[in-house]
Amino acid sequence: MLILGVASIGVFMEKGRVRNTIKNILLILVILLPISIPFLGTAPYFMPVLSLVYTVFFGYIFIEILRFLIKPSYINTDILSASACGFFLIIEVAVFLLQAVFYMDTSSIKGLTTGAPALVYMDLVYFSSITVTSIGFGDITPIAHTTKLLVSVLGVFSQFYSVVLIGILISKFVSKEDQK
Repeated sequence: MLILGVASIGVFMEKGRVRNTIKNILLILVILLPISIPFLGTAPYFMPVLSLVYTVFFGYIFIEILRFLIKPSYINTDILSASACGFFLIIEVAVFLLQAVFYMDTSSIKGLTTGAPALVYMDLVYFSSITVTSIGFGDITPIAHTTKLLVSVLGVFSQFYSVVLIGILISKFVSKEDQK
C-alpha cells in the first residue's frame, strides 16, 4: 500500500494548488495509516477508516487518469497504459470499498478467509477482479443488501468503463488515421 501511494505522486505533477493540497493530505494519510496498524489495528473503526481513505485516494487518482484519457486527440503508449491503470484502479477502489463494508459488518460477505487483514484483502482482490471481468465463480458472495448493491454497481461501472474506453480509443485512432 505504501509503494502504491508513493508511486502515484507523478499523476499529480504540475496540477493546480487545490489538487496538490488534496493529494498531499491523502498521501500523508495513505503513508501514516498502514504504519499505525500495529498500534491502532484493533480499534473498532480503524480498518473501515483506513479502507475509506484508500478508496478516496485511488478514486482521486482514477479521476485524474480519466481526465488524461479524455483530453488528448491522439493515441500513444501513455494513453494505452493509462487506460490499463484505470481498469486496475477500478479493482482497487472496489477492494477498499468492500473491505470497509466488510469490517463494519463481517457477515456482509460470505466465503472470505477472515484470519488476518492481509487474507481478507487478498480475497477481496480476487473477488473484485472476478466481478470486474464478469466471470463470477460464486465462491465468495455478497450477503448484505449494501454489499449486493455495491457489487452490482461495480459490475455495471466496470463494463461501462470498458465500453466507453474502447469507444474513446477507437475514435482517437480513427481521427489519427483520417489526419494522415
